[in-house]
Amino acid sequence: GAHCRAGATREGAGVAPTLLTRIHDGMRVGCSEIFGPVVCIVPFKTLAQAIDRVNATPFGLATGLFTNRLGDALAAAQKLEVGGVHVNETSSSRVDLMPYGGSKDSGFGREGPRYAVHEMTEERVVTFTTA
Repeated sequence: GAHCRAGATREGAGVAPTLLTRIHDGMRVGCSEIFGPVVCIVPFKTLAQAIDRVNATPFGLATGLFTNRLGDALAAAQKLEVGGVHVNETSSSRVDLMPYGGSKDSGFGREGPRYAVHEMTEERVVTFTTA
């Protein structure tokens, strides 16, 4: 199974941030959304392998990519099947003025100011005849 490097202890009603390694294909912790403070470290030999692993899941809300290679960041951003790619940032950040939402089985469309206004209003046509 996975190897717990840190955390996994309870703190009152919560769980301490947890770091897992030795995540293998097919483990639920590596291919399902985790609604808790868990980070899975999975090493890859190539960027293509990492992209394939991300794209193999049914989810695609967002991903964080850490690199000092601009070309790799741009290539990954183009190929990753997710709603947002955060370069040198965790996937927990968001830009409120930009559309936010996932791909595949993550989310239900986009949210953000423009989308919220559209969802909360009813479009209507009103015409006047002056003659």
